[in-house]
Amino acid sequence: MRFAADELWIGHRLGPAVLEQVAGELRPVALGHAAVRRAGVPKIPGTVMPGIVDRHVHLGLVEAAALADTAVVEVHDLGWVPRIARGWKNDSPTGGLVRIAGPFLTAVGGYPADREWAPSGSVCELAGPADAVRAVDEAAVHGHDIVKLVLHSGGPVLADATLVAAVVAAHRHGLPVGVHAEGEGQARRAFEAGADILVHVPWTESLPDDLLQAMVGSMRWISTFAIHQGADRETALDNARRFVRLGGRLDYGTDMGNGPTPAGPRPEEITALGQAGLAGDALLRSLTDPAGGHLLTAAAVYAPLPLPSGAVEVAVWMNRAHRLAGVLPEGVMA
Repeated sequence: MRFAADELWIGHRLGPAVLEQVAGELRPVALGHAAVRRAGVPKIPGTVMPGIVDRHVHLGLVEAAALADTAVVEVHDLGWVPRIARGWKNDSPTGGLVRIAGPFLTAVGGYPADREWAPSGSVCELAGPADAVRAVDEAAVHGHDIVKLVLHSGGPVLADATLVAAVVAAHRHGLPVGVHAEGEGQARRAFEAGADILVHVPWTESLPDDLLQAMVGSMRWISTFAIHQGADRETALDNARRFVRLGGRLDYGTDMGNGPTPAGPRPEEITALGQAGLAGDALLRSLTDPAGGHLLTAAAVYAPLPLPSGAVEVAVWMNRAHRLAGVLPEGVMA
């Protein structure tokens, strides 16, 4: 079945488009005003694009069902009880895709083992390299999508040998490694161990330019600016601005569940990405996961607004958006 939209964005602006659904994918089959007029198909006035991927959430601390029909079509749960998290992955409570890390992997007695919000089983304490390999092997056996390590200098932290063993084991299974790096020198330790992701933009120290440049080629950062205030937020924004200017990849993530975070797009996080230097296509790519020339039907969203550019416009657009399957003319998705 075919339909038309006023504007289409898949990694870059494509303008008016006729789209066709084939095997769960939406592909543009004609572009331009004239092609849309000639097509004679149902039309929705507005913009179609991929939905938001929130790359840092804790579904156990939010009302996950409230995400249904929001512009957030995929979430990455970065720390919870493995059995429960695997249930979300197999039977999503959000109506969208859920990727999981399983438990927080931390040092014995390390963060967040001592936090009331971390239920029993959500933290796996590693006494040494052998524990690290066993924990990662278990994650791989159960189909986890990412390994989450904690380097939090407010308490015990993983030793270098344990940290490296976890990273090597994860990469052997083809799993990316995300690190919560808090405290002086912890972001550098994560980088030097070969980790792939900092799950928060560093906020507890200003990173030197040479380290940022080295990270550009091998690491990406997840934003989570809106959980910070004052000097911590300014430090994070300054690190991010310099990382982005050097060519670093900065992805949207909210740490949803950390405090009173909304279930859905977070305007403060989107506008902070703008303050970090992202706009236009770069900002939209940070928020989404555009595929090469097509959209998965389940991951597409629509709003009756023009394609946004600046961060404030994008925040408004995403909060007006709905998942596309629920707003198309009757019969289009048959």
